[in-house]
Amino acid sequence: MTWFKSLTLAGRELLPIVQGGMGVGVSAHRLAGAVASQNAMGTIASVDLRHHHPDLLEKTERCHDRDVIDSANQVALDREVRAALDTAQGRGLVAVNVMKAVRDHPALVRQACESGAHAIVMGAGLPLDLPEMTADYPKVALVPILSEARGVAVVLKKWMKKGRMADAVVIEHPGYAGGHLGAARLDDVHSERFDFQHVLADCHKLFQELALGSDAPRLIVAGGVGSHEQVRHWLANGADGVQVGTAFAVTSEGDAHENFKRVLIDADPDKLAEFTSVAGLPARAVETPWLTRYLRQEKTLQANTRCDARRCSQRMDCLTQCGLRDGLARFGQFCIDLKLAAAMRGEVSRGLFFRGASKLPFGSAMRSVRELMDYLLHGEMPASA
Repeated sequence: MTWFKSLTLAGRELLPIVQGGMGVGVSAHRLAGAVASQNAMGTIASVDLRHHHPDLLEKTERCHDRDVIDSANQVALDREVRAALDTAQGRGLVAVNVMKAVRDHPALVRQACESGAHAIVMGAGLPLDLPEMTADYPKVALVPILSEARGVAVVLKKWMKKGRMADAVVIEHPGYAGGHLGAARLDDVHSERFDFQHVLADCHKLFQELALGSDAPRLIVAGGVGSHEQVRHWLANGADGVQVGTAFAVTSEGDAHENFKRVLIDADPDKLAEFTSVAGLPARAVETPWLTRYLRQEKTLQANTRCDARRCSQRMDCLTQCGLRDGLARFGQFCIDLKLAAAMRGEVSRGLFFRGASKLPFGSAMRSVRELMDYLLHGEMPASA
């Protein structure tokens, strides 16, 4: 007997811990497979996974043909999903996170399903057409990422007209999550309307109004949950699961370079930078030397924007809208793919290091996925941590 209920997704009984998707390449097959092997939900971030595959990177390094780059990333995603499934050995669940804001998101969703992923998680925009993208794979669980009940209502009502229901919804708090945040403006990320207690209550009320009964999506809270006490609290107060990102990123199985993990570990979670990314979304990251310089110059760069496809350094047009390429003055003015890839490689002076605003449970120590799971669910702290 345990104090918590299982999280049921895609016909699988899971531990109620979800590892969040983190790109570029921070959560690939090693991390997602390790989490799934512990009978939880591991998540591969689908964006630009070729950086984990030397042969694909060599093939596209000087290539400015976006179709070739897209194809390489689909091959990389296929490899990563299959490797994660192999590591999991039939346990847990392997999901793939696909950002709606990425231009090639329909192809990435299709590839993830073809490769055997158990679930598709989608945020960075309203995934209104996700049921159509996955129509040939009815057993694949669909999990939108949203931040308030209003967005949940829009998505669920749209999907119901198509005869599909979300299997779960990740409720992400913009005030605490890392990376791209689910608020329209930077000034909104700390709004009280995103508080979990309000959103969970509103979602349960919505489910009653829609008469969903046992078909209602499972609710997974994300952002700022980094302790056993917080896990117990939210699972006892309306959540069916909790999603954790940064604490998983710095485990020994995390797919990023050790320098990346050290930057996240050493960062003060109360002194993170909040800014607008090139996709026009608020974002939260460690204030590294590069980010400090960028933020100092941001207003000047935004004042000198221009629409020019040549400003896309790799000609890959990774985003449907890009502040740098499209000359959008209120958006960020840098190549996010280059900066995130540099961070994944551990290049501290050049990279963009996304991080959530919660303390890490093991201080400066890097521990295993299993030890993190034991702590989150049972409060068991490793002796040497």
